Amino acid sequence: MTRPLLRPAAVLFDCDGVLADSEALHNRIIAEEISALGWEMDAAEAERRFIGLSWRNIVPLVQARLGPDSVPADFVEGVVTRVLRALREEVVPIPGVLAALRSIVAAGIPVAVASNSSRPELLTKLHGLGLTETFRGRIFSYDDVAMPKPAPDMYRAAAEACGADPRACVVVEDSVTGSRAGRAAGCRVLGFAHATDPAELTAVGAEVFHEMAALPALLGLPEAHAA
Repeated sequence: MTRPLLRPAAVLFDCDGVLADSEALHNRIIAEEISALGWEMDAAEAERRFIGLSWRNIVPLVQARLGPDSVPADFVEGVVTRVLRALREEVVPIPGVLAALRSIVAAGIPVAVASNSSRPELLTKLHGLGLTETFRGRIFSYDDVAMPKPAPDMYRAAAEACGADPRACVVVEDSVTGSRAGRAAGCRVLGFAHATDPAELTAVGAEVFHEMAALPALLGLPEAHAA
């Protein structure tokens, strides 16, 4: 039986791969920086191993591979600085997402963003996309919660900022890690199959879709018609 499309109390967005088409940039930089520590990898391997993870969760994986003293104390700070520099030049929206957002906001549905990026990275992306005001007061990074995704903290905080029960919210994600976080928070999760195998998203309880233009209809709203 098809699940009825109920108007959500709020829509909670991931950022990378959902709002910002920045996964390739992140994967390239992650691969280069970790390779410089001694764990040789390319962007494809970085994506496969680390998609959806925060730096807080990536560093222990590197230490487990290379040893407890393998990661300098200022490593994350240096990587974030490099990412910010690149984002100021390269950040672009996922095709169709800006029109989908306009439809959701026009319908009077609150929106929030919850990302495993650092707060400076997230704010830089939103500024580059012209979305700072759209999400103002409802912006959550791994710096803002006790535990990053896949813990539910971030999506619970995002729902609260929208004045909504998480069980009445929809999360829009593109990673297994983020989808797990949304489900753990009690939300309905829509899995955008942008960089992740659809079967992997389905396996963790996400409802898969492939085009951002379809998002409003999945929320019970008219489809977006502008790019």
